[in-house]
This record gives sequence, C-alpha cells and structure tokens, in this order.
Amino acid sequence: MLEPEIEESSSPLPLNLWEMTAVFLKLGSIGFGGGIAMIALMENEFVKRRRLLAIDEFLHGVALSQILGSFPVNTALFIGYRLHGFWGGLLGSLIFLLPSVVAVMLLSWLYFGFHTIPSLQSALAGLTPVVIGIILAAVWSMGQKSVRSTVTIAIAIAACLGSLTHINPLLILGSGGIIGLILQLSPPTKTTKPQPSQKSALVGLPLAIQTLPHHAAQMATASSQPVQWLTLVFTFLKVGIVFFGGGFVLIPVLKQLLIDQLHWLTQQEFIDGVAISQLTPGPIAVIATFAGFRVAGIGGALLATVALFLPSLLLMFALAHYYQVVKHLQRVKQFLAGVNPAVVGMVLSAAINLAPAIIHLDQPVSLALNSLLLVFSLVAITRLKWHPAIALAVGATVGLFAGQWLTGTA
Repeated sequence: MLEPEIEESSSPLPLNLWEMTAVFLKLGSIGFGGGIAMIALMENEFVKRRRLLAIDEFLHGVALSQILGSFPVNTALFIGYRLHGFWGGLLGSLIFLLPSVVAVMLLSWLYFGFHTIPSLQSALAGLTPVVIGIILAAVWSMGQKSVRSTVTIAIAIAACLGSLTHINPLLILGSGGIIGLILQLSPPTKTTKPQPSQKSALVGLPLAIQTLPHHAAQMATASSQPVQWLTLVFTFLKVGIVFFGGGFVLIPVLKQLLIDQLHWLTQQEFIDGVAISQLTPGPIAVIATFAGFRVAGIGGALLATVALFLPSLLLMFALAHYYQVVKHLQRVKQFLAGVNPAVVGMVLSAAINLAPAIIHLDQPVSLALNSLLLVFSLVAITRLKWHPAIALAVGATVGLFAGQWLTGTA
C-alpha cells in the first residue's frame, strides 16, 4: 500500500497565457519517447513543479484524452483549457504540436529533395533509457496519490496487464470507472486547488469552426491543384473521425488509403514516413504531415495535419468544458476514482514496453550504459528535482558519443 507523499507547498506557481504557451512549446520540443513520455513531462511540469493542477484532475484529463485522436495533444488541450479557457486549450494543443510538425516538414524536404534522412539514431538510443526513467518517475508520483488501497492497486495492475495485451484503452478505463462506481471509491484528497480561467469558455469555438474552412478554401484556391487539395483535406478528416486507439492504429489505415487506394506514396516512402514521424518529439500521427508534404508541399502538410487533428480537438473542447460542470457530482467522482489507478497502470505498461529496447544481453557495454542512464534519470528527477529536459540532454549527449566510440572501435 502506497503512502501519500508530503506536499512541498500548497501554493500554485501561476502562469499567464503566454507563459503557459512557452511551457508547451518547450514540452513539445523535448517530448521524445512516445505519448506516455509526453504525459510524464506534463505531469512533472504542471502538477509537481508548478502545482497548477491537482493530480486527480490531471489523471481525469489523461483519461478523457484517450477517446479520440492523439492523447498527448488532447491532454495539452485539456490542461490549457483548465488554466486559460478556450484560448489556453487552443494555443496549448497547437503550440505543443508545432515543433513536431516543423521537424517533419524539414525532414520531409530533406527526404524528398535529397532522398536521405539525417542520422539521429545514436542520440535517440541514448534517450530511450532516460525516457523510461521519466515514465517511472511519473508512475511513482501519480501512484502515491491515486493508488492507495488494495482495490486501487488491483485496478492499476489489471490496467497494466490489459495495456500490455493490447486491450482497447477505452475498455480499460471504462472498466476501472465501473469498478469505482460499484465499490463507491473515494477520490484522492485534493492538495492543490487550481485556479482556471473560464472567461473565454467555448464562445470562441464557433468562430474558429467558421473561419477554418474559409482559410482552407483560400489555400486550396491558391493551389494549382485545388481538387487534389480538397481530396487531401477530406481524406485526413475522415481518418481523424475514426482515430481511436492511439497513433499506431493509424498505420494500417493510412497504408491502405495512401498506398493502395490513392497511390500518393510508395511502399518504401510510407515506411520511411513512419520512421521520420518517430524521429520527432511528437506523436506518430504527424505522419499525416509527411504525406501531405508529399502530395502538395508545405500547404498540403499543414492542411493534412489540421484535418487529421480537428475532430479530436473539437471533441476535447466539449469534454473539457462539460468536465467542469459534472466533476462535482458524487457518481462522477466515484467513476473517476476508479479511472485514476487505471491510468497509472497504463502509464507503467509503457515503461515495460520500452524496456526490451535497452536490454541487450549480448552487448554488455550497451546494457551497462543504458542501466546507468536509467538510474541517473530516476535519481535526477525524483531526488535531485532536476527538470526532465536536463536528463534528456544528458542521455542524447551520452548516446551520441557512445555511438561514435562504438563505431570507431568496431
């Protein structure tokens, strides 16, 4: 049974809208390692360091973000909305995604222009054990507050096993919530009272919906191939509407569309596009940016990205808004009290999934180096209170030099 940790302070560290946007830009630039690693970074920034959200509210946002689309982008929207209303949600999600979109466009330009991808594998290899350490630190932090009884421990373990066996995330989270309802679980005691700004609420959403097609139409009209641009938008809009289950679910869907039906990409280009999307700090869903660039350049890349993410962002705005309305209801609290440990278990499964990537029994030097980086990241984040960005920089540097050293000695 886990004991709650002692809070360092109960007073939040406020962020205005533009300071919050800068934080999301930073997180979007360093969020290597997949969606759960990004969630761990957000938990460290907004819950632990700045105390702007209570841990249970953060976990609720992560759970809601699993319904449709890219859950790290949705979580950024939820956090931004809770802190600064509509504009906070819009800027938080878009700015968080921006570094990855720019990186994919740059790499796509290099790939299609010079048929090469910059070699980043050594640096990325050094990031993997640090990412695992960041995820485990987040599991410890979140678990101390939401996994505090035999029942919640059982829910977390079951959720971890379910995630490892590829059960649908919505089924896992829904099952945890139903158990919370049946057993009438109590939510975690709030130690932080967030002060969200609701001034903008959803009033700006209709305007955004109205203006987006207008701008898209203007871009399409300026193109020499307006019909193809329109096809591009509707293709990725349809994919975005059925974007359930995380980024990797997109791969077979996009393969069938882009290769077999529309013939926009060759088999090798699609494989390389998946690789490029994984070289960026953002979600694998930015493969839409790669495909859009192939079809219609920078404009096509932007349109494809907007079309893919638009349905899930609109849904997340609605969920973030009505969360404020229903979260105080007793039955909702009980449901979410069962969801919280399920989220912790799913986060833990991500660390377990990544573990084989750093365990090379036939390479003792690599195994020892990865183990040291994992322990270093855990100590640096949980004990020394370093920012995860520092640990990631150390991991990338060590990986780069280690790769050059191993290549030189081979």
